[in-house]
Amino acid sequence: MDQKLRVGILGATGMVGQRFIALLENHPWFEVVTVAASPRSAGKTYEEAVGGRWKMDTPMPEGVKKLVVLNVNDVEHVASTVDFVFSAVDMGKEEIKAIEEAYAKTETPVVSNNSAHRWTPDVPMVVPEINADHFDVIVDQRKRLGTTRGFIAVKPNCSIQSYAPCLAAWREFGPKELVVTTYQAISGAGKTFKDWPEMEGNIIPFIGGEEEKSEQEPLRVLGKIENGEIVKAELPKITCQCVRVPVLNGHTAAVFINFEKKPAKEQLIEKLTSFKGFPQEAELPSAPKQFIQYLEEDNRPQVTLDVDYEKGMGVSIGRLREDSMYDFKFIGLSHNTVRGAAGGAVLCAEALTAKGYIAKK
Repeated sequence: MDQKLRVGILGATGMVGQRFIALLENHPWFEVVTVAASPRSAGKTYEEAVGGRWKMDTPMPEGVKKLVVLNVNDVEHVASTVDFVFSAVDMGKEEIKAIEEAYAKTETPVVSNNSAHRWTPDVPMVVPEINADHFDVIVDQRKRLGTTRGFIAVKPNCSIQSYAPCLAAWREFGPKELVVTTYQAISGAGKTFKDWPEMEGNIIPFIGGEEEKSEQEPLRVLGKIENGEIVKAELPKITCQCVRVPVLNGHTAAVFINFEKKPAKEQLIEKLTSFKGFPQEAELPSAPKQFIQYLEEDNRPQVTLDVDYEKGMGVSIGRLREDSMYDFKFIGLSHNTVRGAAGGAVLCAEALTAKGYIAKK
């Protein structure tokens, strides 16, 4: 790419906004030129606005420290400075829907980490290795919005990343029933242990809204486009419990699964390790070389050992074995704020750029 695309981050001061900034430092295609946040942060430098709330392990990139934070509600002005935006705004669902559509209608593509548009029928919700073809629905979305280059695309919830890729890899065997329990890190709530000391040594068996997302969103990812809308798959049927655990980064899933066709364990493992999609074929900058790794050891995957596999963009699977009530059971692990949030959105933006949906204004 001769000239980097100019990127804006909406909701730049929050945890996911910070993760976007950390991941985009020295990105070969994208350059963060604009940071936008709530009116209370507007007018300050990014360094001043974040203050002591920088939550990343790596230092704040020098290139963003002196950027003056713009008011995210000043849509026309923010949009005029960028080629596209990442959205990580912290607002109510209807407010997010409205502001993301407002940006799209300025002919600015919006790649969103938020859940507000995940069920808008003509908005693609994409894990690029699985359903990059869903970007084709953008043509219909643009007709609805009255735009020529503006649109909204979203990535799915962080909780599904540790098991939904398996369903895509195993599609030929007909996954039909899943019982899932996710053990979710506190960064998924935008927290650190400093912010949330009561999580130390504690488990909370409830995360608002997560169980419905974990049961339904994989079906939309596995669905297909019909008449300008994405229609979710009917199978597999999924039931899920979501538990908050005292881990900083990394969502683990314990999964029981039944298939329509009975595969062998060796077949399942081979399908996982050979699974790839558009990001690998197009050699996108953030794409993991191997999307899914299978770990043979009985005590893997582990958060401390495996969460950063492929720089946090890969998925780790282990303990696949036959079960006494279901066909198989296994454990999955993914990085919730990299693959599951900002990193997944960056990969979506790279795929959209490679496919020609995002370009210089």
